[in-house]
Amino acid sequence: MAEPGGLPPLKPEYFAREDESDDALFYAQPRLVTHIDDGAIRALEAFYGDLLPRGGRILDLMSSWVSHLPAQLAPAFVAGLGMNRIELEQNPVLDERVVQDLNREPVLPWPAASFDAAVCTVSVQYLVRPAEVFAEVRRVLAPGGVFAVAYSNRCFPTKAVAAWRALDDRDHAALIALYFAHAGGFDEPVAYQLRPGGPGSDPLYCVVARKGGAAGIT
Repeated sequence: MAEPGGLPPLKPEYFAREDESDDALFYAQPRLVTHIDDGAIRALEAFYGDLLPRGGRILDLMSSWVSHLPAQLAPAFVAGLGMNRIELEQNPVLDERVVQDLNREPVLPWPAASFDAAVCTVSVQYLVRPAEVFAEVRRVLAPGGVFAVAYSNRCFPTKAVAAWRALDDRDHAALIALYFAHAGGFDEPVAYQLRPGGPGSDPLYCVVARKGGAAGIT
């Protein structure tokens, strides 16, 4: 049954995981590795370079030791929120580092309209409260600010939610668009295929939406 507004519901069972143990334990050991291959990294940096505002304030959500932000963006400020302090401390582009488990506490620690853009890179599959997190991203974005959610076909399967594991790459884009819709206050999301993948290479996609600029959306 659709929820009010005609949206398909986000049922609790969609966010079950094979490993329901404390995420803080899973992420306690730093992983100073990249989770997509070099070609995908180059494609993502180029895409972010074209999409994100130069000299802007950027939130790197579910961050690690690499943010994939190209140097030419020259951001005024970058905040990274992640699960492992050592990984965040190794990230040279971050001006602020916050260790927080969004599955336990989805409220972001910044005031409204703090950022011009936000990115979530190859991590959205681990969110068990995605609509709440996306709503918080909307809150901390300035009107017109962009939220880019990039994904590939790699993950830690025991920590990925059931809905993600059950869908293919194309349907992952539709799932992320549904998260945006449930959060409210975003313009229509657009999905991009940045890299088709193929034998021995990682595919790469990004779903992008902007915070609506209408008065009263905070």
